[in-house]
Amino acid sequence: MISRRALIAGAALAVPIAAALRPASATEKKESKGSEKAQFLFVQSARGVSYADDVLTLKGVNPVTILFSDRPERLAGHMTTESFVPFWSEGGDSFELDPPNATLSVLEGDEVGDAVVVLHDPRLEGEDLTYRVTVLEGKVPASAGASSLFIDIIGMPLTPVSFAGARRRMWRRAVY
Repeated sequence: MISRRALIAGAALAVPIAAALRPASATEKKESKGSEKAQFLFVQSARGVSYADDVLTLKGVNPVTILFSDRPERLAGHMTTESFVPFWSEGGDSFELDPPNATLSVLEGDEVGDAVVVLHDPRLEGEDLTYRVTVLEGKVPASAGASSLFIDIIGMPLTPVSFAGARRRMWRRAVY
């Protein structure tokens, strides 16, 4: 009969042996995956919206900005809207350098209206978040009720490979 100590010792040896016998392709695949970027989208919701002189204002914006990705890894989480504004200009792949498109979706009664815009220069003042916008398609209402802004992707490293990713990793760790 095998003793308990022999079983524990055998199990302890099995892990390093299995790692040594693992095919090289598995290790290479893991290393190449580390250089991939997740493509994150952001959602900001507000109680109301106004638009005048190319300035879009999300009135009573939610203090939380939702973020999610599809591939290569499906990740979801949130960051404070207050943190989102300075994040806008950080890194070589920032929204400031490459302004994102966004879809503004407005709910009025039973009707939903959409407009596609390019976002510039976010500014949070109290509960209102403003963007300078360029309208690409649709019509942005002068004022409306409940709304959501769906902001297009920005690539973010899945591993610590850039300065731009440092702050992003900080909030991503808080999500997990």
